[in-house]
Amino acid sequence: MTTKASKKGRAAAPSTSLRGASTMEELMAKSTFNIKGFSRGQKVSAKYVGMSGKSAIFDLGSKSEGVISGTYLEDSKDFVRGLKVGSITTLTVIEPETRDGIVLLSARAAAADSVWERFETMKKEDKEHSATVKSVSGSGVSVEIEGVSAFVPSSHLGKLASGAGEKLVGKVIKVKIVEVDKSKRRVLASEKAVSEAGAEEEIKKAMKALKEGEIYDGVVKQLTTFGVFVEVGSGLEGLVHVSEMSWEKNIKPEDIVSVGDKVKVKILGPRDGKLSLSIKQAQKDPWETVSDKFKVEDKLKGRVTKQSDFGVFVELTPGVEGLVHVTKIPPATKLERGKEVEVYIEEIDAKAKKISLGLVLTSKPLGYK
Repeated sequence: MTTKASKKGRAAAPSTSLRGASTMEELMAKSTFNIKGFSRGQKVSAKYVGMSGKSAIFDLGSKSEGVISGTYLEDSKDFVRGLKVGSITTLTVIEPETRDGIVLLSARAAAADSVWERFETMKKEDKEHSATVKSVSGSGVSVEIEGVSAFVPSSHLGKLASGAGEKLVGKVIKVKIVEVDKSKRRVLASEKAVSEAGAEEEIKKAMKALKEGEIYDGVVKQLTTFGVFVEVGSGLEGLVHVSEMSWEKNIKPEDIVSVGDKVKVKILGPRDGKLSLSIKQAQKDPWETVSDKFKVEDKLKGRVTKQSDFGVFVELTPGVEGLVHVTKIPPATKLERGKEVEVYIEEIDAKAKKISLGLVLTSKPLGYK
């Protein structure tokens, strides 16, 4: 291989023959390049010359030469492997001049930039790619695509993948890239875009027979951590998200229904590529009858559902909670979640869905009933 450095109006520099050079010392001995001043961390434009032993050689211009070797080459071997002789890239100076008079370079930043460029291209091409599942959480699935970490949100998982849970770990799934954000170092992918391609069109067609806002009979087909799939109409399945399962809070799907149960569902419409349904909205809002059920001064038992900085929430009936303000809780009283307590109603605002409660205590401090 012959490397020349010449410019218009200036005599060409002597040739440097790399052919036959098996070690860096031999390469540098045959080279007529002279090292010019570089600084550590400097970004330099470099032309790829070729490999010599376990080092990648680059022409830095002005008769200067640099190499990527050792761990620096190992860090970016895929990137360097993809370079063609004559390719121009931007590298970082690690050592301006070693004891052997060599400029030591790194392609880590260039390799990282090339990854983001590749994923941007993958997104534009809208093609399928293989992804290995690394972990599963309530919010989605972490995967690896061509050595890069990516995330598939729950809303981008198809029905089968949604129900697989931890069984997905280690499996290879097909995905499409839907978002690439270099500034946040984030890649989002969609499994549903592959496994349920065309499902959105089917939902739109089905919506012509189903009226949004209407209530229909359905059958529970599958339970997941984030909700249940219910069949409505002629074989069409929709998702009841866990937040639409019940007027009660902090429940799990299995606490409400089982596979095969017949349920009433309200059609919410197509959302995130799925037919969205609601079980709780097919029932009457319990707050509509609060004023008939409860009166100020009523004493009743309830269950602590949540603690906050300003008090504790107590469930009086499924879907209806009241607040015992922190100023009404004696310092020595512990109100842990799940504990049954006796309370009395101080104030009801059914329209705002608020009930103020006081504690019924055996030993009553001043101001308590």
